[in-house]
Amino acid sequence: MKKLKVGIIGVGMAFEKLHYPAFQKLADRYQITALCDMDEQKTTKWAGKLQINKEKVYTDFHEMLEKEDLDVVDIMVPIELNYIVNAEVARKLAGQRKGIINEKPLAPNIEQARSARELAQKYDMPIMIAENYRYNEENNVIRDLVRTKRIGEVFYFIYNRVIDFPSDMLKDKFSATEWRQYPEFPGGQITDSAIHDVAAMRHIFGPINKVQAFGREQQAEFSPYSVVCANLQFSNGIPGQFSFFCSGKEMQRPLIGLRIFGSQGMIYLEERNSGVINIAYNDGKQEQVKYQPEQGYYNELLNFYNALTGKEPVSVTPEMEYGDLKTVQDILKSAREERIVHVDEETNYHPIYQQPEYQQPNLTQ
Repeated sequence: MKKLKVGIIGVGMAFEKLHYPAFQKLADRYQITALCDMDEQKTTKWAGKLQINKEKVYTDFHEMLEKEDLDVVDIMVPIELNYIVNAEVARKLAGQRKGIINEKPLAPNIEQARSARELAQKYDMPIMIAENYRYNEENNVIRDLVRTKRIGEVFYFIYNRVIDFPSDMLKDKFSATEWRQYPEFPGGQITDSAIHDVAAMRHIFGPINKVQAFGREQQAEFSPYSVVCANLQFSNGIPGQFSFFCSGKEMQRPLIGLRIFGSQGMIYLEERNSGVINIAYNDGKQEQVKYQPEQGYYNELLNFYNALTGKEPVSVTPEMEYGDLKTVQDILKSAREERIVHVDEETNYHPIYQQPEYQQPNLTQ
């Protein structure tokens, strides 16, 4: 089995807690051979842990790309730098049959996102956006339950997400990072975290027709709203209610979670790490579907390896992630302007399901 050589840009918390554990599980397919970060202390620490020669450790990713023979570049930088670094890496590697992994969202704002969604085709290379919620097993199972009409015709859903950012910022969590506490991109926590939930909803139910949202404004810099509540109308006719609360706690158990109501019953996921999806049927029968939590990063790296070796397409492309980010920005726009906003219907947006099939290059040839 061919091992793909990986260069890392950014060895912070996302690498330590999310990507690196997945790379470890796929050590027969990937080998991290070069590191880059502006913080030399971090790269020195990781170089020792990964037994990487100091000559393959960099503070400038341009230098790393010039000197190293890499198959994959994995980019984990603050959101405001996502597009800038991704575009520069894509330009540098154009025509070399390399692959890029870029953390979500693909850009800090919709203007840069429009350019980011064209990078894969512009430079003829596979680019995967690391939106783990689209790869998580629970969302794949629920999507299949909906598509196979396990609870009959879906009438509507309720989706509630709560994050206690003010408390988490004092712990060893992602909220403790300065760029999240003082974001240089619109939406703050709504763009950074709620985009996961938006991706999950679009993964399960498909494209969104329009949104009407309301928000409770706050003075905290990490988010313009303590909570946003959005009514979503999907193109398949399914309506849903999505609420994202990033400034407090949900103390009552069971949690609201995700509840999907159908003509023959309902699907209930309390939280993504519960390991169990509950199905309650109208005739009184109940069913539980078990899954393995937190498999998104493993599944996405496996998908990308298979894409680079010609076995399957990239599942989460920049075009798809553009739709997720646009939905988040449209929720913010609707709350700000107090009006209904059209999402996937807009003529200047063509999501991946309307795009011609893109052939991935095969690195094994």
